Amino acid sequence: MVVVSTWIGTKDTSLAQVWSAIRYDDGSYTTDVIRQLPLPRTLTGLAVGAALGAAGAVMRAVTRNPLADPGLLGVNAGASAAVVLGIGVLGLSGFHSLVWLAFAGAGATTVVVYLLGASGRGGPTPVRLALAGAAVSACLGGVIGGVTVFDAASFEYLRFWSVGSLAGHDPALTGQFVPFVVVGLVAAPLMARPLNALALGDELGRALGARVAGTRLAAVVTVTLLCGAATAATGPIAFVGLVVPLVARWLTGPDLRWVLPYSLVLAPIPLLASDVVGRVALPGDELEVGAVTAVTGAPVFIAMVRRRKEIAL
Repeated sequence: MVVVSTWIGTKDTSLAQVWSAIRYDDGSYTTDVIRQLPLPRTLTGLAVGAALGAAGAVMRAVTRNPLADPGLLGVNAGASAAVVLGIGVLGLSGFHSLVWLAFAGAGATTVVVYLLGASGRGGPTPVRLALAGAAVSACLGGVIGGVTVFDAASFEYLRFWSVGSLAGHDPALTGQFVPFVVVGLVAAPLMARPLNALALGDELGRALGARVAGTRLAAVVTVTLLCGAATAATGPIAFVGLVVPLVARWLTGPDLRWVLPYSLVLAPIPLLASDVVGRVALPGDELEVGAVTAVTGAPVFIAMVRRRKEIAL
């Protein structure tokens, strides 16, 4: 998919030339075009897909909810609200400043959700985290709606950013988010064993030696790094982090030591494939990858939900 995604949309270029440009820089004009335009877009999709897949698997384990989405902690709502407030209240307009603001908004919202879910007796239980995330997302949705009604610039920017796209991003800026993704992708597999213990319940998890609160906090931080960076770089992309962990669990069983790496490897495939479809679906125009994943992911997700075997694993 990396080769195909780099090849589609590059005129008069063979697959051999694309493969050669990916492997090394020979200084030719064709290689320069490939390395400056389609290749950074493909690598962005590779990193974002891996981040969403791993974040989805971690979210399912933390909340013990087979239908958990990475945006359940309010990451998407926080990033969107930060972008809207940055344009409508602070008067920002540059893409660079808005992307970092989106990342900060995603992180701040996750902190608020975790603090709300951890308050009171029992600590940050899966139900409390889910309810806190839903409540904060609903509140931020009202803020987003209120600001965009009165500020046309906020509405115009959010209208395109909220769809989710791999096109038109500065490769240098995208590269600045890769370290956050790398840290999250390294941390996620390290939590597989304690998350496996928590899947049996808090009491049994403690009996097996897992630190319940510490594991949940580490998982929330990991999801924030992965989803926050991915959402800030490309906008919210639906269904990748929801469907891919279900497929991975169906292939491997419930052990997160296998589910996490499978989710990490599988998730970029539908994301890059959707981006390729978006490039060729409309003659002379392009369909954003977020719209394609929503249209194609929804039927797949519904079919998997109807087959109870995958959900019950």
